[in-house]
Amino acid sequence: MEIEAALERIKAVVGSRGWIAERAEQEPYLVEARRLWRGATRLVVRPASTAEVAAVVRICAEARLPIVPQGGNTGLVGGGVPPEDGTNIVLALGRMNRIRAIDPVNFTMTVEAGCILAHLQQAAAEADRLFPLSLGAEGSCQIGGNLSTNAGGIAVLRYGNTRELTLGLEVVLPDGRVWDGLRGLRKDNTGYDLKQLFIGGEGTLGIITAATLKLFPKPREVETAFLGLARVEDVMTLFAHARAATADQLTAFELIPRAAFDLALDHVPGTIDPLAAPHPWYVLLEMSSSQTESGIRALLERLLETALGEDLVADGVIAESGPQARELWKIREAIVEAQLYSGSIKHDVSVPVSRVADFIVRATAGVTERLPGIRPMAFGHVGDGNIHFNLTQPVNLTQPEGADTAAYLARWQEFNDIVHGVVRELHGSISAEHGVGRLKRDEITHYKSPVEIELMRRVKQALDPANIMNPGKLVSL
Repeated sequence: MEIEAALERIKAVVGSRGWIAERAEQEPYLVEARRLWRGATRLVVRPASTAEVAAVVRICAEARLPIVPQGGNTGLVGGGVPPEDGTNIVLALGRMNRIRAIDPVNFTMTVEAGCILAHLQQAAAEADRLFPLSLGAEGSCQIGGNLSTNAGGIAVLRYGNTRELTLGLEVVLPDGRVWDGLRGLRKDNTGYDLKQLFIGGEGTLGIITAATLKLFPKPREVETAFLGLARVEDVMTLFAHARAATADQLTAFELIPRAAFDLALDHVPGTIDPLAAPHPWYVLLEMSSSQTESGIRALLERLLETALGEDLVADGVIAESGPQARELWKIREAIVEAQLYSGSIKHDVSVPVSRVADFIVRATAGVTERLPGIRPMAFGHVGDGNIHFNLTQPVNLTQPEGADTAAYLARWQEFNDIVHGVVRELHGSISAEHGVGRLKRDEITHYKSPVEIELMRRVKQALDPANIMNPGKLVSL
């Protein structure tokens, strides 16, 4: 089938509201969130139903026309951006945004891939339930993209990644057939768990069109604390104490370094410092309970008292209200925003929780030896072993601000090698929650065994032999 004829058939399937051909109107679909890549496409296709997705995929399969599935385009590894050659269609799922069902008794909701994450959180809350997936882009990211990248976020410690929050999927396969695996079962011991192939598959094996997700009891009490510490080793000892003292009521345990905090105070209006004096490290800790009068406030106070007595914590504050808790969480959000104001080489890695402090110390030593004055910003969800180890460029007082940023960012791979080398020595992962996409596709071959890479390629070849599903992402053939 000729490509132009295929494109006309696709337009007929999705109707006049379902496609975009003008380059200016396509622009939001072509640029990656950090602007590391800018691609091109023959057509942006916006189907409104699973049937339309299936019909479009069948046409593309016949024409050997590559498909780049895309959700909210908030990813950070280039997984949803089309390649520069433009010989593809972008399949954007934002019009598929219905909540098909909420079952409060079964603690599930069945939703379409284009639903905005924050809208799902709100719908669950209105049903007196909790959908716990929460991350910085939740106001614009879509659940299909969250599923395709196995997104993490701030509540993984208690509830798990997106993979653990998913009971069933509906998927359009590379030949256009639809697999209906929308099951709300906690137990189904009938063979391969096929949904796990597509969760974290970044659209390379099929297109997720809907999902059945787990819900949880809605929290009735939430307690938040912001603590200052002297050493990163003390941070992880505090985590061990907190986990033992609070069990499953510990919802979040976030690490913040003073260097990142200072950037936030300088650049992000409304950021406050709630403690009397500065400290090298901070922990933002949250506990929650689905019961009223649960006693978690007393648990948190005892934990803080014990930590102060053992000199693990130098100072701390427990939020006295919801607005104060939001002020504390704004600090965590602001340290990410503040890093936009200077060159930053970013790493999203994970190591065993017991090795987090070891990783930070060793990686910091490695990068500062290579470039004295570099400013490591180690922060993130250390309660589940995930560290965002971002490297802010040194302050150069001899040149205008930003004059040497390009030269600094050109050393990205050099510093990747140092940081990821430490990760490998500690048996960690070079991508904890952002995925592989285009950014790390070739690099994972150095950190996964040849057998593992071969198995991934075999799965890709078996399900998508024509290589039309998001080619060039995650795994190369």
